[in-house]
Amino acid sequence: MIQMKNEYIQDVTFWPVDLPVTDPFVVATGTRNVAENVFVRVTLSDGGCGYGEAAPFPEVGGEDRESCLKALAHLAPSLMGRTVHDYHQLGRQLTEQAPSQPAARCSIETAVLDAYCRATAIPLWQVWGGTDVRPRVTDITIPIATQEKTLSLARDWYQRGFRLFKMKVGKDVDADIRRLETLHRALPGISFIGDGNQGFSREECLTFAKGIQRFGGTMVLLEQPVVRDDLESLAAIRRETCIPVAADESVRSLDDARKVVTQGAADYVNIKIMKSGVLEAAEIASFTLNAGLKLMIGGMLESRIAMGCSFSLVLGMRGFEVLDLDTPLLLATDPVKGGYHYEGPTLQPWHESGLGCSLSIPADACAPGRERQSSGKR
Repeated sequence: MIQMKNEYIQDVTFWPVDLPVTDPFVVATGTRNVAENVFVRVTLSDGGCGYGEAAPFPEVGGEDRESCLKALAHLAPSLMGRTVHDYHQLGRQLTEQAPSQPAARCSIETAVLDAYCRATAIPLWQVWGGTDVRPRVTDITIPIATQEKTLSLARDWYQRGFRLFKMKVGKDVDADIRRLETLHRALPGISFIGDGNQGFSREECLTFAKGIQRFGGTMVLLEQPVVRDDLESLAAIRRETCIPVAADESVRSLDDARKVVTQGAADYVNIKIMKSGVLEAAEIASFTLNAGLKLMIGGMLESRIAMGCSFSLVLGMRGFEVLDLDTPLLLATDPVKGGYHYEGPTLQPWHESGLGCSLSIPADACAPGRERQSSGKR
């Protein structure tokens, strides 16, 4: 039986964090050598707490770390004295206050949900129903790189058990085809997701798909090959390639998901909590399934805080067929203690309350009413 207590939010603390990546994270629209994220801790009146994370990727969502910090300083005071049991109402309030800052909102929503689940002694995945609690396999992302570097990275992941490779493409069609063909011939039994990050034109994507078919590669998905508003091209690519299409940047809200469904623009929707916030991401997932489409789930350059929240959706809800929950494996350090963990490509669930994890709080972390001691990288 869940124990219900009236815990109130007493403090919201947030701080910037630099998380270096092991190799440059190069996509069609930009490059990251460091994940410039923000961690959040919500503390309750009884001393309990919850953690969240903002992982903005400016080229995808338009947010950066500074805008997230400013949004958090604006949003945090309105949470004081509120009970975490009202997390749905708090989520609606955050959306009204900062509609264009989903990553910042996501960090607070995650922290509030984590605190709520710790207070009620349930894992976060139980909030969503706990319908599919089992180990799950993720893909691994290979950034845009030279042919030699691509093969070197893929060999290392292959030796660790990965067989589904999410290939970042979209800058040079011919080079993209050669990179995938090299892996296809060197690594038996692999398959691909081709993630264009809006980098292809319709014609370039069709050329890319024909090139993969020519050498016999197995393409599981074409993810967001063209610009987000070009739903007509997404629909055409579905028809002409017979390869399933996943909408990522095209779906940042429930309204976006409705447009994709109406225009027949995708087979899958890629759910990302940084694009829409946590609660709306769950709504998009439910709508997508009810509309007859399939679900993929991914993230930005996130630690196991944000990615654990996404994994909780997988464990709690139904229908997530493709997991792209690999970015903590691409980071040089892991600042998170506890929570879910990786065994090769397999994510192992946790059973502790909330996210089941913790973070160390730096001495100069900021709370509402206190100015940050440093706005630069750390």
